[in-house]
Amino acid sequence: MERITIFGREGCGFCTRAKQLAEIKSLEYRYIDIHAEGISKADLEKTVGKPVHTVPQIFHGKEHIGGFTEFDAFVKEQLNGEKA
Repeated sequence: MERITIFGREGCGFCTRAKQLAEIKSLEYRYIDIHAEGISKADLEKTVGKPVHTVPQIFHGKEHIGGFTEFDAFVKEQLNGEKA
């Protein structure tokens, strides 16, 4: 599986849950705090390729997965029921 990239911000519960899911499933991931890195909403929209209203915004390699709910479904599908 390619590396997971999670764009999020401090204080975001779904961002924390996305990082925890990646860790539980032993996935290689990179977390990018959009505020600490100075990434604006417009910058994130360019990266995602469509309007962004919430974080996290999660990628598998260069493929945009979506937010936490989509990431959770993606992980379940990719790992096909494997246990952590």
